[in-house]
Amino acid sequence: MMARLFTYLRDHSQVLKWLFYVFLALAIAFDFFAERHQPHFWGDGIVGFWSMFGILGCLGMIILCKGLSHVWLMKDEDYYDK
Repeated sequence: MMARLFTYLRDHSQVLKWLFYVFLALAIAFDFFAERHQPHFWGDGIVGFWSMFGILGCLGMIILCKGLSHVWLMKDEDYYDK
């Protein structure tokens, strides 16, 4: 059952990607209508700040972790032959 789900999602990856883009756009659009209270942080007054902070934070963590894995975890092809 899980294999069929993953196959379906892989075959329809463009649709899934656009659904995520729509969700992000709706989150930013919702921020226009959200009631603003007294900001506790400089970003609280910027529309869409927390949505963009989240997406950029996730992308940053992906890039950082991928870079660390290549530097720290990756071994040479003949590592176990030595």
